[in-house]
Amino acid sequence: MGEGIMSKVLVLIQGREVAASRYRILQYIPYLEEHGLECEVMDFPDSFGQYMFLARILPSFDCVFVQRKRFHFPFLRLFRQRARKVVYDLDDAVMFKNTLADSPHSKTRQRRFANMVRLCDRVIAGNSFLKEKASAYNPCVEVIPSSIPSEKYRLRDYSGNSDMVTIGWIGDHGSIHYLLRIKGVLESIGRKYRGRVKLRIICDTFFDLEHLPVEKLQWSEAGEVSDLQGIDIGVMPLTDDPWSWGKCGLKILQYFGVGVPAVCTPVGVNRDVVTQGVTGYWAMTEQEWVDKLSLLIEDAGSRKAMGLNGRQVLDEGYTREVNAPRILDIIRCKSVSRTGERLEWQG
Repeated sequence: MGEGIMSKVLVLIQGREVAASRYRILQYIPYLEEHGLECEVMDFPDSFGQYMFLARILPSFDCVFVQRKRFHFPFLRLFRQRARKVVYDLDDAVMFKNTLADSPHSKTRQRRFANMVRLCDRVIAGNSFLKEKASAYNPCVEVIPSSIPSEKYRLRDYSGNSDMVTIGWIGDHGSIHYLLRIKGVLESIGRKYRGRVKLRIICDTFFDLEHLPVEKLQWSEAGEVSDLQGIDIGVMPLTDDPWSWGKCGLKILQYFGVGVPAVCTPVGVNRDVVTQGVTGYWAMTEQEWVDKLSLLIEDAGSRKAMGLNGRQVLDEGYTREVNAPRILDIIRCKSVSRTGERLEWQG
């Protein structure tokens, strides 16, 4: 797949409105097509008929790009035999159970992950933790962080003189439990700054607070940037567990994109993206959350300065423009024959 040669790429995703699909691959497709690739996007198969259709068309593509999902054992070998080249993109700790499970460990998840990674030509990991896990089964792993389109994300307007400070969080029903974990913090902030602070939730599910007004905005792709431009402080609480270590900090990057500082749990990539007192703050305990949020609530100048610093961090390494050439290079690189890799049976 050299320069000037039209190559066909099949992109398998979870769904066009899924954040991982949009930010990990769909946003790059115009760039890939401008550089000679012909891309076809399909949802990951979820029925026997769809699996058989996929198996039938695989040989007509030069490369298959799989975003996050893993194939079950019975289909995986057939998939690898019929696909000319496979690139696997990993932006979650799929080898573990999520935070809500009693235990993060799962032999079935680990086997499915190991088998998928073993048979890929190249693996793209969203952070160093995921690279470490994938490198145990495949030497061809490269870290490419989650990125956002800089031309879409414009800085918020800092000229307003509103006395109301808006704390914001963006996500979906699968991750709102993290925000609920700081519900006590938010109630404390509401009592401390009565009438001066509100919470904006941009999501598909919501909750109420007794002491802090909650602004509920239904997430939409068309409105997410303008909705984020209306917040003053972004938050990204997490738990300290293997599932959270695989997070790639997309929320923080979205806050930085509109020039808003972040307060986050210093877990995984959050520690790399947020610099204490420069682009935001770290907070672990409930008191730390209250203290760090208070610092930003009471100082509009610091909010603006840290937000602009965050935007600079974004522009230097976390934009589509920076990382699109790296995605292109990986898709174009020579395939590695891995069809002889030994797979582990999984029930």
